[in-house]
Amino acid sequence: MTTHAAPTPTAPTRSENRSLAQQGLRPSGCVHWNLVAPELIQQAVRRDEGLLADMGPFVAVTSPHTGRSPNDKFVVEDPDIAQDVWWGKVNQPISPEYFEVLLADVRKYLDASSDLFVQDLWAGADPVHRLSVRFVSPNAWHMQFVRNMFLRPTVGDLASFAPNFTVLHAPEMQADPKRHGTRSSTFIVLSFAKRTILIGGTRYAGELKKSIFTVMNYLMPKENVLPMHCSANVGEQGDTALFFGLSGTGKTTLSADPHRFLVGDDEHGWSEHGIFNFEGGCYAKAINLSADGEPEIYRTTQMFGTILENTVLDPVSRQVDFANMSITENTRASYPMHYIKRHVAGGRAGHPRHVVFLTADAFGVLPPIAALTREQAMYYFLSGYTAKVAGTERGVKEPQATFSACFGAVFLVWHPSRYAQMLGKLLEQHNAQVWLVNTGWTGGPYGVGTRMKLGHTRAMVRAALAGELTGAPTTTDPMFGLAVPTSIRDVPGALLSPRSTWAVPAAYDAQAHTLAQMFARNFEQFASGVDPAVRDAGPRG
Repeated sequence: MTTHAAPTPTAPTRSENRSLAQQGLRPSGCVHWNLVAPELIQQAVRRDEGLLADMGPFVAVTSPHTGRSPNDKFVVEDPDIAQDVWWGKVNQPISPEYFEVLLADVRKYLDASSDLFVQDLWAGADPVHRLSVRFVSPNAWHMQFVRNMFLRPTVGDLASFAPNFTVLHAPEMQADPKRHGTRSSTFIVLSFAKRTILIGGTRYAGELKKSIFTVMNYLMPKENVLPMHCSANVGEQGDTALFFGLSGTGKTTLSADPHRFLVGDDEHGWSEHGIFNFEGGCYAKAINLSADGEPEIYRTTQMFGTILENTVLDPVSRQVDFANMSITENTRASYPMHYIKRHVAGGRAGHPRHVVFLTADAFGVLPPIAALTREQAMYYFLSGYTAKVAGTERGVKEPQATFSACFGAVFLVWHPSRYAQMLGKLLEQHNAQVWLVNTGWTGGPYGVGTRMKLGHTRAMVRAALAGELTGAPTTTDPMFGLAVPTSIRDVPGALLSPRSTWAVPAAYDAQAHTLAQMFARNFEQFASGVDPAVRDAGPRG
C-alpha cells in the first residue's frame, strides 16, 4: 500500500510589510508572520515549548514565575506624560536613559534568536477606539496566547495593518538591575512616548495581556472612554450587566452564565455608545475546574487551540488534573471568545442596566448581596475590597484584607479618582443599579465558616439582573449601611443575614467592626478628593 504525505497548503499573504525595521529589529533567524493556531501549535510542539494534552489543548509551564510580577513593572518617565501618571508603587518611574539601554539589549537578544514569531492584533472591539498592536516573541506558544486573547484581523485587514503599539517579548532574557535600572532580572517596561512595551525575565503569559490593558487604561480616558477591569454579559432581552472583581472573586465564572451571552470576561470600555470588549478571548482560572461546576469554561479546555498554563498532566493519559496545584494554584486557561457557545459576536453591547461589584470576603461578615446607592457605589469602587486567604501566598496565615482601587489598581495609570468620577457620571446618566455581591465566606471567617455556594450566588445575581430585587423589601445592615433583600427565590433566608449565620453573634460583631475599621483606614487616601456624601457612605464602625 502506497501512502502519501498531505500536501502543504500554500500560505496566504498575512503581512504586506515583512520587515521589522520599524521595531528596530534586524533578525538573523527566521521570522514567522501571523501564523494561525495550527501552525503556532505545530511550531511550539516542534520546539519543545510544552505538551499537547488529551483533547488537544497546549500545556505550558512558566515556572518560576506563575503569576504577574507587579513589582517589576515600570513606566518610562517621559516629560509628555509625567503630569498624567499616578506615580508610586503601581507606576514605578524609570528614566528614558535606562529604557534606551534596555531597548537596545532586547533588540540584540531578539535579533539573535533562531526564530521570531510576529502577531499583528487589535485591542478594542469598537473600531473608533481600537489599538493596533504588533507582538514579537521567540516563543510560538506565547503568540498563540495573544492570538487567543486579542482581536484577530482578517488576511485582508493585515494588508494595511499599521501598528501603533509594539510589544517586544524576551521571556528568557535576564535584565541587569545596575545596567537597566530594574528591580530584578524581570522587567515589564512601558514607554508611551515610544509606544513600546518591553517584557522579559518571565514566561508568564499574563504579562502580555495585562500590559496592553495598562496601555488602554491610559489612552481610553483621553477619548472619554472608561476602561474597566470587569466582565460583561447580555440577557435575552438585550440587558447588559457588568461584573467588577479581583482575581478569585468569580468574575469569569459568573459572567459565563449559560442563560446569558458573554461579551467578555475581563476588560471592557464604556463609551457614549455602550460597552465594548478590549479583547477577543478569555483567561480563566482553571484550578478545580469541572464539567459540572463550570461547564462553559470546562468545555474550552477540551479544545485544540486553548492554552493551559501550569496545569499538571497525567503522564500516561495526558489528561489534565485540574485539582493538582503542585506547580501553582494560579493555573489558567486561555481560549478565543467563540469557544464559548453563547457569546456576543463583535464584542459590543448597550449601556448596562446592572453593575455588580464582586468581593470574596474571607472575614465572613459582608452580606451575600446588597443594593448600593450612588454614593456607596463610588465608595466601594474606590475601595476595591476583597480578601486573601491562608495558603494563597507565602506567609499568609489568616485572612488579609486587600484593597485595590477600581478593582484593578495595578493596571491604572491615572489617579483612581479620575476613573471613579467617570464611573459616577455614567451610572447616573444611564440609571444603572449597582450591587455588592460577596462570593466569600459565611457563618464565620475562612477556616471556620463555609464558602458561599456558587448555586446560591448565581440565584442571587440572576434575580438581581432580572429585576426581581428592584424595589423589593430590604433591611439595612447596621455596620455597613447596606440595603439587603429580605428574601430571594432559591436562596435560604438565613443566608441573607450574615450575623445570623454565625454561632456566636458577638464574634460576628467584633469581626465586622475590625473590617469596617480597615475600610476607613484605606479610604483616608481618597477622603479629601471626594464629595462628603461619598466619604460618609462607608461602614459605620
